Amino acid sequence: MSQQFHVGDHVRWNSEAGHVTGRITKVHTADTPYKGHLRHCSPEEPQYEIQSDKTDHIAMHKGAALQKIA
Repeated sequence: MSQQFHVGDHVRWNSEAGHVTGRITKVHTADTPYKGHLRHCSPEEPQYEIQSDKTDHIAMHKGAALQKIA
């Protein structure tokens, strides 16, 4: 099981363009459609919607892809 995060946590992740930082805006604990695909989520393995600090882009990632930052 990966680390659990909460709405408002400041996190970073690696993207094609390098490291990106943002804040978690939603935590999904049940399967959710996202950008035309079904994302598999559960209470044990949630996925997180994150808004980029630099743009209005919203990304969704598993906890294993995220690092909490101060």
